[in-house]
Amino acid sequence: MKAFPAALTVLFGRRARRRWVHLILGGALAMPYVFVGSVVVGPLLGEENVFGSFTSQLGSFAVGLPLAAVTALFPLTRPMSVAAVRALCDVPGDVLADGPARSRQTRGRTVAWFTLHLGFGGIISGMSLALPPFAAVLVVLPFAAAVRGSRVGMPEVFGEGWLLALSPIAGILFLVALAACAAAAGSLLARWAPALLGPSPADRLAAAEQRAADLAVRNRLARELHDSVGHALSAVTLQASAARRVLDRDPEFVRDALAAIEETTRRTVGELDAVLGVLREGGTGEASPTAPAPTLSADLDGLLKRTRAGGLRVRATVELGPGGPDALPAMVSREAYRIVQESLSNALRHAGPDAPVTLRIALDAADLEIVAENPLPAKRPASRPGGGHGLRGITDRARLLGGTAEAGPVNGSWRLDVRLPLKGPA
Repeated sequence: MKAFPAALTVLFGRRARRRWVHLILGGALAMPYVFVGSVVVGPLLGEENVFGSFTSQLGSFAVGLPLAAVTALFPLTRPMSVAAVRALCDVPGDVLADGPARSRQTRGRTVAWFTLHLGFGGIISGMSLALPPFAAVLVVLPFAAAVRGSRVGMPEVFGEGWLLALSPIAGILFLVALAACAAAAGSLLARWAPALLGPSPADRLAAAEQRAADLAVRNRLARELHDSVGHALSAVTLQASAARRVLDRDPEFVRDALAAIEETTRRTVGELDAVLGVLREGGTGEASPTAPAPTLSADLDGLLKRTRAGGLRVRATVELGPGGPDALPAMVSREAYRIVQESLSNALRHAGPDAPVTLRIALDAADLEIVAENPLPAKRPASRPGGGHGLRGITDRARLLGGTAEAGPVNGSWRLDVRLPLKGPA
């Protein structure tokens, strides 16, 4: 008893109905090609009304399918077919390819799919137009004398009583046969879709490259957020703490600290807006023109001033030749600023306020060298949830420019040594 409801679901369920719509869509797409085929077949068979003969209809259909195969070479055929399969055939989207065919092999598979879709769709569409009216006549034939006496009722064939009694069953069987043919054709197309419309090696490579590019942009944005916001929070926390300690005895220092907090937060909001602008624009990696990324040439002095306002004693040495920071390439200047910012943030977090930091930024042959040293803390600070990304970000920035970054304890101090080539991969 359970087999009967299951069979009804297979023949008339939601999946079967959606696949039937997909086949009807194929039949509708086949009609222009069939009309073109009728122009060829009509004169050959000497028939004025091609669609009045079943043989002529089959001939027109046979001529039209090769024409459909030729037009399937157009680039939009595969995206259109994939969209229809995803919407109507209940095929998982990840097994189908996106975009036009990229190689001769994938174009050939697309041609095969389009031809099969239009072929099966044309047959099922023709059956759907012809069989239901015929089946309806058979069902009502024993109960309507007017139909039996008409030409449609075929009285010569159904004159026998027993045959007339069986005509409703025959009509129902015709409808079931139509549903079975549509379900079988839809199931075959759904089974063949991954093989004919699935991604080729070239498609998989393109998708992997796109994912790698998206991941690179996400990593870049993560580094920007970590360096700008992380540095700002560390600096503001220490500046506020230092101001609170000397609130009663050094108002001048408190004013300077509050001014530094204001400037730090204002700049960080601008940098955060730039990063969010990149996200809103689709992750292209280009900074917003209204909030340019900070650079060593334009923002180093402000960074040192704000860091010193938090209590960190920074002794900076800048040796960049006659042109100074302005002579640095823009990419090197931006990444060098972030590296200096992160090195000072690490000193603020781990060495604590009042710690001396030695910073040296100098040209060494064709490289820009950044060296930062600060005393090792007497007590190892507790690890922070999500921490430990600063040095990794510095290493990534240096590697992207073709440089190197080394960090570790040296003679009781923590030393960061970064070398960035002035000309290298970006």
